[in-house]
Amino acid sequence: MVRPELSKANALILHGKPGKAEFYDPAVPSPSNHHWLPWLAKQLIVRDIPAHTPEMPLAYAPHYPAWRRELERHDITPGTLVAAHSCGAGFLLRWLSEHPEVTLGRVVLVAPWLDPTGRQAPGFFDFTLDPHLAARTDSLTVFHSDDDFDDIQVSVRTIRASIAGLRYREFRRYGHFGRTTFPELLAALVD
Repeated sequence: MVRPELSKANALILHGKPGKAEFYDPAVPSPSNHHWLPWLAKQLIVRDIPAHTPEMPLAYAPHYPAWRRELERHDITPGTLVAAHSCGAGFLLRWLSEHPEVTLGRVVLVAPWLDPTGRQAPGFFDFTLDPHLAARTDSLTVFHSDDDFDDIQVSVRTIRASIAGLRYREFRRYGHFGRTTFPELLAALVD
């Protein structure tokens, strides 16, 4: 059963940053069709929530203006639900921090990454987190695994210390959330 307020919702599902070899490997699905992203899109669609998984240009070498253009091609309303993984979650935090007029429905950041060393995505995360960002969403939740990469651990600590009012859920031994289904994420968006 879909909550009544979701009857006019749409959803965006943002992928992360693959390695260059993975990106160009014809045997590996595109970033927007990898891991749990297609499963989540289908689960939302069967609940009558249109779901889109934008394919960010040259995902292995993220360029903020290009990613911003791709995101902004989609309807973003106060009813929009967003699930974002890794670099996609960090990208969303930057975009929302730079657009204080935007409000959203529920937002879940899965293993958010902000490139704390500045070496993997130079310039992509040159911004200041809006400490009031969570207040512009129905809820802002961070999903984090205790055994994720060190850069994710640092990023999550930074986000938790910087943004007031966010929710936090820690998972045990989920790694970087490279699974094919993700019922906990679906529940956080629609239950």
